[in-house]
Amino acid sequence: MAIAWSEKASSMEALSLSSPMSPPVILTQDELKKIAAYKAVEFVESGMVLGLGTGSTAKHAVDRIGELLCQGKLNNIIGIPTSKKTQEQALSLGIPLSDLDNHPTIDLAIDGADEVDPHLNLVKGRGGSLLREKMVEGACKKFVVIVDESKLVKYLGGSGLALPVEVVPFCWKFTANKLQNLFESSGCVAKLRNDCKGEPFVTDNGNYIVDLYLKKDIGDLQVASDAILRIAGVVEHGMFLDMATTVIVAGELGITIKNK
Repeated sequence: MAIAWSEKASSMEALSLSSPMSPPVILTQDELKKIAAYKAVEFVESGMVLGLGTGSTAKHAVDRIGELLCQGKLNNIIGIPTSKKTQEQALSLGIPLSDLDNHPTIDLAIDGADEVDPHLNLVKGRGGSLLREKMVEGACKKFVVIVDESKLVKYLGGSGLALPVEVVPFCWKFTANKLQNLFESSGCVAKLRNDCKGEPFVTDNGNYIVDLYLKKDIGDLQVASDAILRIAGVVEHGMFLDMATTVIVAGELGITIKNK
C-alpha cells in the first residue's frame, strides 16, 4: 500500500495522490518521521490503552495523540510510557498515564525503530529505552512501528550501527567480552555506551548498555537472542523479533504500510 506525499503541509493531513503536474518535494528526515507518526496515530481509537514509544519518531506520535485529545477528537485514552522522557512528554500534553501493573494488556503501541529487516524484525534501543519498550510492546495486541526509509536493512545489524544490549553495571567488562566472543565470527566489537560527559550511559533502570557492532549477519536471530539472554549479566537485548504487526515507512515517494 503506497500513498504519495503531494506537498508539505503543516497539518500533516495532506496525504493524497499527487497530481502528475506537482513538482517533487524534498522532505527532511524529521519530516518523513512526522508523516509516518501521524499515519500511525490513525490507528488510535477512543477508549484505548496505548503504549507510548520513545525516541525522535515516537515523539511526533505522542504529540499528535495529545493534540487530538485536546481537540476532543480522542477521549478516554490511557497511555503506558516506555521511558521517563516519554512520561514527562505525555504528562505535559495532558495524556492520562498508567502502567503494566494496572493494565497488563495494551490495545496498541506506537514506536520507532533503529532497523527493520524484510521480515519486520527490529533493532531498537539506540535511545536507551529497550527494556521498558520491550516490556510494553510485548504486552500489546497491535504494535505499529514508524520509520523513515533509511531504517530498512537487509539483516539486523546491517546498518553498521549499534545493536544494544542492556547489562547490569557489575563487572560489565566481563559481560561485554562474553558478548563480543559470542559473535566473533560476525566481526563483533562490543563497546560500553557513554553519555555526553564521557561517563557510562545509565538507563532508566539503573543499568549500562553495551553496543554490539557487527560486520556480518549473525544468522538465526532466535538462536542469537537465546544465546545473548543466557549470558549472566545481560538484562535484555535490542532485537525485537516477531513483535511488529505493522510497519509504516515514510519515504520521498510516499508512505508504505507493511503488515505481518
